[in-house]
Amino acid sequence: MLGLLALAAGAAACSSTDGAEADVVVTTSVLGDVVGTIVGDDATVHVVVPPGADPHDFAPSPREAALMREAGVIVVNGHGLEEGLLDSVEAAEADGAVVIAAADGVPDDGDAHFFSDPVLMAAAVEHLADELREHVPALATDAFAARVAAYLEDLDALVAEVDARLAPVPAERRVLVTNHDVLGAFADRFGFEVVGVIVPGGSTLAEPGAADLAALAEAVRELGVPAVFADASAPRRLAEALAAEGTDVEVVELFTESLGEPGSGADTYLGMIRTNAERIAAALAP
Repeated sequence: MLGLLALAAGAAACSSTDGAEADVVVTTSVLGDVVGTIVGDDATVHVVVPPGADPHDFAPSPREAALMREAGVIVVNGHGLEEGLLDSVEAAEADGAVVIAAADGVPDDGDAHFFSDPVLMAAAVEHLADELREHVPALATDAFAARVAAYLEDLDALVAEVDARLAPVPAERRVLVTNHDVLGAFADRFGFEVVGVIVPGGSTLAEPGAADLAALAEAVRELGVPAVFADASAPRRLAEALAAEGTDVEVVELFTESLGEPGSGADTYLGMIRTNAERIAAALAP
């Protein structure tokens, strides 16, 4: 862990509003960027899980856990994404912190990875904005409302941009195999089908059996899937094991759990979605 906490992209120190309410702690790098963008200079935003780390298994250090317990407001993804942080979040809430779950703003289908769909992220942003405005006095301003409106416009434009980037992929090749169940919302939005996942469920902490891999490899061969998509923040060994089953597929890394490092093309939420679309199109277009 580099330092106490990574600062969210775009967030800066706040000089107004005393006390813990001037600080907002955000669990994931994805939400850290989003919250940092709409908060601007009006509050201090800290991110617990740094870029490149898997939020499913990230555990806070004692100092990080203490800072969470001292926070006035904590923004979480929800639906259990931050498995290693749940105890710390619950302890902070018991100590009086306001916990805001982004997932509470989207249709409740239980998908922790709703953020792969920019339309669902827009719904989450509207929810986060309402909650932050209520619980962080420094954000009850016209400037905050303007930043939220501008970001919602960016998300709307992003949907059209991703559609255009994916246009070269024909219908028969719009199939996804991923290392775990992470792109369902993306697939639903942009007309793809998730035909298989290597790790069962939505968590990277589960393990597939040999029979699961063999059955999935057979399905990949039958469908002629040209690529398997593995999350950049998780080990690639499972996707590579599938390729070793004789499927002769390319393993393509996507940013689906965490932002990338600076220069990766995925160091913001908008950049992450663009980069994933570019890589999917490159892998699946004929």
